[in-house]
Amino acid sequence: MRKVSICVFFMLLSLVIYAQDYTLFLTGASFGVPKNGWFELGCKSLGVKAINRAVSGESIADTANKMAEGTLYSSEEFEEMDALVIMHVHEKDVYNEDHLKDDFRDYSLPFDNSDYAVCFDYVIKRYISDCYNLKNDVNSKYYGSKFGKPAVIVLCTHWNDSRRIYNSSVRKLGEKWGFPLVEFDKYIGFSSNHKHPVTGNSFSLIFTEDKQIVHDREQGWHPLGGEDSYLQRRMAAIFAETMRRLLLL
Repeated sequence: MRKVSICVFFMLLSLVIYAQDYTLFLTGASFGVPKNGWFELGCKSLGVKAINRAVSGESIADTANKMAEGTLYSSEEFEEMDALVIMHVHEKDVYNEDHLKDDFRDYSLPFDNSDYAVCFDYVIKRYISDCYNLKNDVNSKYYGSKFGKPAVIVLCTHWNDSRRIYNSSVRKLGEKWGFPLVEFDKYIGFSSNHKHPVTGNSFSLIFTEDKQIVHDREQGWHPLGGEDSYLQRRMAAIFAETMRRLLLL
């Protein structure tokens, strides 16, 4: 019995050590910055390393421009990261294919916020291409492999269902590319379409510091942050569950 217990212990230990080899990278805006906590909590629960480059006030155009400049991540971080998580969730159409280029190098730089779908397209095609081309990089551990580095891109919905344009279009974008989606809006635990039975207002308002008008309705804007926040912990759980289905954790 003792030998079995020791064996189980070392098996579990090996799984923990293996999980810590994973690195997840987040790009986003205010909903993803470290002071919120969901990304860090989710990575902690998975036993993986978190690199958080979300910046308040930025958009997917900023991420695209940083990729073009080579400043979003270092070459060492790019080699290390196992998934690129994108949480730029502004109420914009990120799927529209009217102005997309087949080759990401044909886009004019720098990007602005006039077309979010174009910026998403650049980020996606650039990341996939850079991952593949590591097969030709003699300094990469993926050198000589058939497909280079696996390009794992994870998209996120808004933290609730109030941003209908973005949430519906990011689902189309995920289906187009076959990307996994962190469905915060589906599993957050309430719907903005219904009034709270006590307050008579949107459910989202009881979880936030501020508010905004979305499609003529008052909604909560930024969820209360911190690792003790109910919303951040719930988002962390939703995120972690999605990642468990993608990685050997």
